[in-house]
Amino acid sequence: MSDQGDKLFGGIEAGGTKFNCIVGSGPDDVRAQARFETTTPEETISQVVRFFDGWQVEHGPLSGVGLGSFGPVDLDPASATYGHITSTPKPGWCDTDILSAIRQGLGVPVAFDTDVNCAGLGEWQWGRGQGTSVMAYLTVGTGIGGGLLVNGRPVHGLIHPEMGHVPLLRHRDDKAADGVCPAHGNCAEGLASGTAIRARWGRILSQFEPSHPAYNVVADYIAQLCVMLTFLCSPERIIIGGGVMETTGLHGLIAMKTKEKLGGYLQGEVMKGDLTDYIVAPGLGARAGSLGALVLAKTV
Repeated sequence: MSDQGDKLFGGIEAGGTKFNCIVGSGPDDVRAQARFETTTPEETISQVVRFFDGWQVEHGPLSGVGLGSFGPVDLDPASATYGHITSTPKPGWCDTDILSAIRQGLGVPVAFDTDVNCAGLGEWQWGRGQGTSVMAYLTVGTGIGGGLLVNGRPVHGLIHPEMGHVPLLRHRDDKAADGVCPAHGNCAEGLASGTAIRARWGRILSQFEPSHPAYNVVADYIAQLCVMLTFLCSPERIIIGGGVMETTGLHGLIAMKTKEKLGGYLQGEVMKGDLTDYIVAPGLGARAGSLGALVLAKTV
């Protein structure tokens, strides 16, 4: 990445629940930030544009903006729907051309990727992903998403990794009907997301005592996902963020279950321990996505 000097950038973490916006150059240089609830595309995007426009009127133009959006999104620049949110279950947002709306509204170069890839970029640059060649970032919140970074670059392909929609084996203590994902039912998002937890037990996970069966069930599902990632992608670290993961002790329980499920098959220094250095919380906390959008902005 070229030397950006004293340039300032904008970052947008466009989530299905909220949009986090930031102006700066890194975690130690944040000039302004704002948060907007995700309502309709028109209302939410106009709030974002007003925030950045107001800053630019007062301080001068930004060098670029990074936009990390919830998805699925079209990341193929050659596609007619590049920059669109496509088949999302978020009401009102299907087929939204979010990239064009932000570009036209701000009049500065805008780089585009998924929100979870941006969180991975932030962690690779400044957080727990530093020094890794291959790392995975998962977010477990209202939904479940994931990104894979190789040498600091998010992996794209047919579209982008959809780690939250891989099918999982049902836990014996999960007596509910099929998972809540309207497309796949018993996928990771359908079984272990915040939406799925509330549908099964009526509350968020952190409101239960650690002895409640929900802890073991949810940890088992996320551990299954970690095992798949480990065998398929061989990341050097799996970073898991999101609202559900703010539950005390959940990272450790997932690490323990992941080690059990790996069955001693994998060797290497990191696999000799309890995996609490392998499956970790974000070093940047809830700021990973918006700070990662700054990293993305520096590529335009």
